[in-house]
Amino acid sequence: MARRGAGTPFLLQLSLLLLLHLGGEFGPSWTLGCGSVAVGSHIVPLGSAVTASCTIQRELCRGLEQEKVQISWMLDNKLVVGSQRQGPGGTEVSNLTLPRFNHTQAKLWCCVEWNGTKQRVAVAEIRAGYPPAKPLNLSCVLNLGDYGLTCQWEQGTDNHLPTSVVLKCAGKPCPLPEGPRAHCSGCCRSRAQAVTGCTPQGGHSHCTVPRRLLQLYRQMEIWVSATNALGTAESEHLCIDPMDVAKLDPPTLQSIQSIPFQTDCIALAWDVARGTEHMELRCELRYRTPEDTSWALVTGIVGRAGTARRCGFLFGTQYHFQMRCRRSSASALTYWSEWSPGRNYTTHEKAPTGKLDVWWGTQQAGAGGRLEVQLRWKAPRQREANGRVLGYRVTLSPRRRGRDPPTICNTTHTHCNFSVPAATRRVYLSAFNSAGESAPTEVVLLERKGQPLAGLRAVSGGEHSLWVHWEAPLAPVIAYVLEWQRVTAEPGHCSTCWQMERDGAATTALIQDDIEPFQLYNISLYPLYEGTVGVPVHTTAYSQQKAPSHAPKLHLRRISKSEAELCWEPLPVEMRNGFITSYTIFWANSITDMASATVNPSLSSFVIQGLKPSTLYKVHIMASTAAGGTNGTSLTLVTTVLDDTEIQFLFLTLGLIFVLLMVLLICFQKNERMKEQLWPSVPDPANSSLGKWVPAAVPQEPLQVLAAREPSPAAISTVTVLEGESGKQPGKEPPALPVAPPALSRPYVRQEGPEEPVQYARVGGAGYRGQRLLPEPAPRFYENLRGRGDGGGAGDWGFPEEPPATFPLLQGLLIGGAEELHECRAD
Repeated sequence: MARRGAGTPFLLQLSLLLLLHLGGEFGPSWTLGCGSVAVGSHIVPLGSAVTASCTIQRELCRGLEQEKVQISWMLDNKLVVGSQRQGPGGTEVSNLTLPRFNHTQAKLWCCVEWNGTKQRVAVAEIRAGYPPAKPLNLSCVLNLGDYGLTCQWEQGTDNHLPTSVVLKCAGKPCPLPEGPRAHCSGCCRSRAQAVTGCTPQGGHSHCTVPRRLLQLYRQMEIWVSATNALGTAESEHLCIDPMDVAKLDPPTLQSIQSIPFQTDCIALAWDVARGTEHMELRCELRYRTPEDTSWALVTGIVGRAGTARRCGFLFGTQYHFQMRCRRSSASALTYWSEWSPGRNYTTHEKAPTGKLDVWWGTQQAGAGGRLEVQLRWKAPRQREANGRVLGYRVTLSPRRRGRDPPTICNTTHTHCNFSVPAATRRVYLSAFNSAGESAPTEVVLLERKGQPLAGLRAVSGGEHSLWVHWEAPLAPVIAYVLEWQRVTAEPGHCSTCWQMERDGAATTALIQDDIEPFQLYNISLYPLYEGTVGVPVHTTAYSQQKAPSHAPKLHLRRISKSEAELCWEPLPVEMRNGFITSYTIFWANSITDMASATVNPSLSSFVIQGLKPSTLYKVHIMASTAAGGTNGTSLTLVTTVLDDTEIQFLFLTLGLIFVLLMVLLICFQKNERMKEQLWPSVPDPANSSLGKWVPAAVPQEPLQVLAAREPSPAAISTVTVLEGESGKQPGKEPPALPVAPPALSRPYVRQEGPEEPVQYARVGGAGYRGQRLLPEPAPRFYENLRGRGDGGGAGDWGFPEEPPATFPLLQGLLIGGAEELHECRAD
């Protein structure tokens, strides 16, 4: 039992929490009825103050009997603060005041603190809005099909509150109002008069009053009433006869014809729609030509049906006619019917009238005495053509009664080229149609050598027009002639691209014929004086510009290590789409930012400076007009290592060196003395006559020489070295080289045959002994031994201290008595 008693408060608290939650979420007050909310009004004007109070009965809130009650407020999910006090009978009361209620709809909750949480115990729903707006622009129309009266209006601004809208009508007659709108006040309606009407469905602003609630041919009062919780608003009251607002079916045009013949008047027959034969009607007629944008209106046609007559029509012109009617009533609310289906009619023709605007050009046709004339004219306006022009005729004299002059040009075009005698100064032009021919227009072929205008300029007048302005000359001008030609790559001529300004005081003109955007036009202005034509002035203009269609293609003209010259072809005039204001050249390498330069549009080349040697650059060009620019394709170029001047200098230097080498080579080949000085002639000891000498009576003992000093073996005779005289001191000779011990003398012999040795000489340390036994000359001395010495330590002959390895004979002589060699040359 103790355990059950301990668990009971927990279950009670859980049940109380659940009940509080359910009551606060789904009911206007707590389910157990321990709290209630009272508000001053559940619907208030938007932005006004709201007051509310919440009362909590402690004894009805189980679980809160012994606890302190804390009351709080929430507006939707936002906490608001109120005041709390103790009420009578042990109740707790909290009052709340909201100074500005800015919600169109919201819930105000009363909450109590229980176990640390806010529990909703009561709620009040509040809505806010405005009084209904006054309905505006009430209008009604009676449908003659079912005779129901359909009215519509404008509801006005939303008031955020449920609103009831009713269209009301009453049959008590009212005094007819004055003024264009048939409004009346409700004071004329009797309080006992029944009010009927209709209620719009689905929130629409129109409804239809059935025929059984209407009184036809009698005045009725009609208005709209809008009501919500904050008030009621009514529209202006209409006092109308429902038949006055009946919208009739359109009439039918039966026939149209010209009467009497050769006048500008027509007669039109019409009939009313079915069901309106008994009504007095007032009708209107409108018409226009296919070229007109506005209608000509004929009013005041009265009657049930019949005919109408109208004058002032052009000859030979097609017109489109329509007609409408309404009930002839004094009410300003009477509706017109729709316009009838259109009917076309072409008036009869008449011979053309008026003068033609003519312009000409002349040139001499060689030596034949003829004058070539290019004649152009403007087609007559419809008012003067009086029908469809069939052709034009040019003659040399005006037409006279009973005789037609010869025709030199008969064409359906507005231009003609022909030749006339050189003395011709006048031709005559006329137009004709099916009704006849116009009076001829005299054309005087004046020379163009009058005073020109001081200035001429042209500006855009729109996508397909140009305004031309000029300065009036001092001399009086009869008229001006404007010519314009589209500039194209292939020259052409527009025969209709001209106009004449008849006002001699004018200084502006608008060109509208054959003008296309993004195309260049040459404009010429001729002043026409009395008896002459002024020299023309010229200008160019675009009616509209845009960026060029393409940019020029860049070409590389030359390049060096720091400069590159680029060139391009000017854009074709069709691709420019405007006046070229500039060319912009952009260039960059792979590691630096892009650089650019702006070029005058009159130039077609540009030199980029400050480039780095042996570097790759990407270059492109942008062509710009006043309306934008277009980039061209990229050109890749690589700068050189050397400039042209440096390359030329290098080649020149190499050429000079080559020429010098060739000159030296030729000189060496031709000059033997120089050749011997630089390349002396050295005899080959192996091929010398010494090679045939052999010892006389001793066996062959070849001289052994170091390998480094004898590049090739040489066959020589045996050399016998005699012992020198004892005690002999050479005079001025250098110290002798160290020699080997004395040896026996050996005779020199010459090998004449295989077995016949002949003694030639004997070499001794004291000098040369012997005699020449053979007729052949002795071997030549080495030519390069003299001059090699430097004057010290080599004797008078300049022998080196050590003989070269390439001279085996001298190596042998060095073995004994080398200090005596200079005596060999003494003989």
